[in-house]
Amino acid sequence: MGGSPLFLDVVSALLSFLFAFAFVPAMRHIAIKTGFVDLPTERKAHKNPLPMLGGAAMLVAFMLSTILVRHDFLHATWRTDKPFIGMAAGALLMFIVGMVDDYAKTRRKEFPAWPKFAAQIVAASFLVASGVVIRGIEDPVHGAYFITFSPWIRDFLTIVWVVGIVNVFNFLDGMDGLAGGIAAISATTLMIISTIKGDSTSAILAASLIGVTLAFLRYNFYPARIIMGDAGSTFLGYVLAAIAVMGAFKSATVVSIFVPILALGVPIFDALYVVLRRARERRPLHKADRTHGHYRLMASGLTQIQTVSVMYLVALAFCLASILIAITTR
Repeated sequence: MGGSPLFLDVVSALLSFLFAFAFVPAMRHIAIKTGFVDLPTERKAHKNPLPMLGGAAMLVAFMLSTILVRHDFLHATWRTDKPFIGMAAGALLMFIVGMVDDYAKTRRKEFPAWPKFAAQIVAASFLVASGVVIRGIEDPVHGAYFITFSPWIRDFLTIVWVVGIVNVFNFLDGMDGLAGGIAAISATTLMIISTIKGDSTSAILAASLIGVTLAFLRYNFYPARIIMGDAGSTFLGYVLAAIAVMGAFKSATVVSIFVPILALGVPIFDALYVVLRRARERRPLHKADRTHGHYRLMASGLTQIQTVSVMYLVALAFCLASILIAITTR
């Protein structure tokens, strides 16, 4: 598709929004008819069963919009570069494993943590195999890499980053509109940063994710009529992590290495707090509880809407800091 990078970003966001806006209610209907619903528990905020196929709508809308925008209509050719294929394959794997996990929840069962963890490593390896890796750190003075990571180090760091972000987003998905809203804010930040760096591919992917999440929030903000499930939260975390590696981690300096970390600051720092607390109390790291920031805010007396709004504001602060660093370290 021809046009300026900004035009393609707008088209990508608009297409993904329209697709998701149409698909979400359809998936809600299917989930209700088939009984694919999340059953309430003591830990969860909702009191009634909720349809769980929001992740399916987001995945389909994202893939359709990015494929259409990346299609060169002028020359009637398809751009099938390896990085995009690697990201798409990994996102699909995350979605499939998440769907298996979600299905277990519909039967009040727990899907084991280790198969999910192994699948996350495989999905991250798809990115590595397609050449999407954290290559090194750039010299802030001379503009040349003063540290070029060896292949095994760059592959290891990339896999740790992707698996980490997938899990922190999964942890974050515990309240109506929270994970979707934070993903929209983070995607907007990564789109701006990718634009600053002149990375049109990452900007298009981020723009598509913005459209998908905003459309989903129409049905997911409190009181939610559908949720994304693990299939949706792990998909969002994976794509955001991949976009960060493709764009924000490119030509990273000692300072700008914090750009993607701050862009995803809320889920990262919330998860770090929870993991450190569980480790200190010698509790399993993968077992869900109510120690996350949003649960503690609600315990302090805030409503769900107030809690989510506070989390949004914190995310915006992190993301503004990320953008400022990106601008000053160009």
